Amino acid sequence: MTLRANQIAALASAIERLQTFAAPADAVLSAYFRNHPESGQRDRSLIAEGAYAYLRHKRSLEAYAQSTEPRRLAIAVIVHALGHSLRDVEPALKRQDVAWLAESKARRPERLPPAAAADLPDWLWTRLGELYGEEERTALVRALNAPAPMDLRVNPMKLTRDEALVRLRGDGLDVAPTPHASLGLRVRGRPALQRHPLFLDGSLEVQDEGSQLLAHLVAPRRGEMVVDFCAGAGGKTLLLGALMRSQGRLYAFDVDPTRLARLTPRLRRSGLSNVHPQLITSERDPKVKRLAGKIDRVLVDAPCTGLGTLRRNPDLKWRTGPDDVTELAQKQKRILAAAATLVKPGGRLVYATCSLLPEENEAIVADFAATHPQFVPVDASTALAAAGVKLGTGPTLRLAPHRDGCDGFFAALFERSRK
Repeated sequence: MTLRANQIAALASAIERLQTFAAPADAVLSAYFRNHPESGQRDRSLIAEGAYAYLRHKRSLEAYAQSTEPRRLAIAVIVHALGHSLRDVEPALKRQDVAWLAESKARRPERLPPAAAADLPDWLWTRLGELYGEEERTALVRALNAPAPMDLRVNPMKLTRDEALVRLRGDGLDVAPTPHASLGLRVRGRPALQRHPLFLDGSLEVQDEGSQLLAHLVAPRRGEMVVDFCAGAGGKTLLLGALMRSQGRLYAFDVDPTRLARLTPRLRRSGLSNVHPQLITSERDPKVKRLAGKIDRVLVDAPCTGLGTLRRNPDLKWRTGPDDVTELAQKQKRILAAAATLVKPGGRLVYATCSLLPEENEAIVADFAATHPQFVPVDASTALAAAGVKLGTGPTLRLAPHRDGCDGFFAALFERSRK
C-alpha cells in the first residue's frame, strides 16, 4: 500500500502528543481523532496501529531513527514496526528522508543495549531479570511487546458460550473458547465488533480472560451481598452480577466518576438489576463504613502499575517508575485494610492486581496477613477448581502472557474466621 505524505504527517502529530506521557494513550488518541474528524477510517487505522507500535517499540525505534523527532519516528514506525517497504513510503518522503531511511534500515536491535533492544526502561528490565531470570524474562518481554488478542466474555443472563460461538462463527469470525474461563471467547484478528448485535444487546463484553478468572475466584452466590471495591468501568462487576444471576445486592465502588459513568450504559445492556454503583470519596467514605461486617464477598482489584497489561497499554511502561511502585504500594495497603472491614465472619476477600511486581502483590498480602490474623489464606487453585476452573496456580493466582496467554494478574484469597 502506497502511503501519502499527509498520513505520515498525521502519525507524526499523534506521536508528538503521545511523547509527553501526560495522559493514557487511549485518551490521547481519542482526543486526537475528535480534533481531526476529517480522518477517514483507513487513516485512523494507520494512526492507531502506528501509535501503539511506537509505544511498544519506543527505544528500539528511537535507536533506529537516532532521533526523537516525531516525523522521523513516524517513518521508522511505518517501515520498521509496521513492515511497509521503502517503495511504499518513498513517494511521500523528501530526498533527505530516503537517504536517512536507507541508513536506519542497516541498524539491528541486537547491537543495542539489552533494555533498549527489549523496549523497556532500564529499571523494569533489571527488575524483571531479578524476578524471572534471563531466559523467562526474554519470553515474558516478547509476549508483553506483542499485541493482545481480543478476548470476549459471554453474558450468561443472555445466552450460552456455545450459542455465542455459533452466532459469531456464522458471521465469519475466527473465534474459539478461552482455555480456562468458562464464559470466555478469543477472536483471531481485530474485527470491528462494536456494532455487532451481540454487543448492542449486552450479550457480549470485551474482557481479558485473566480478568474473568478473578470473578470466578470471588465466586459470588445468589442472594449474597457483594462489593467490587475498585470497580472502575465495571467489567468484573458485570460478571459478578451475572454469576449471582442478578439476585442479591452488588455494590460497585469507585472514586473516579468518569470511570464509574462508563458502567452505566454497560449495566443497562446487561439485564442486571442487582448492581448499585456508588461513587466514594476515599476508602474511608461513610458509604463504606455503613457496610462494615455485612458483606459476604469483597473484591479488591487495586490500583496498580498495570504492568501485566502492557500488551494492551504499552504506554504504562514509559509512564511508570520505581517511585510510582512505592507510592502505589502504600495506597494498596490502605485500600485492602479498608475493604477488609466490610467482610463478615465466614466471608471471602480477594485482593488482585494486574501487576507483575511482588512489591504490589506478595508484599501487600504478607503485610495484610501479618496485621489481620482473623483473615485466613485460602488456596487459589482449590477455590478456582470449586468454581469449575482447572488451573493449577498454587496458593495464589499468578498469570502471565507468556505462560497463560492472558494479561498478567495476581490474586490472593482470604476467608474471615467465624471466631
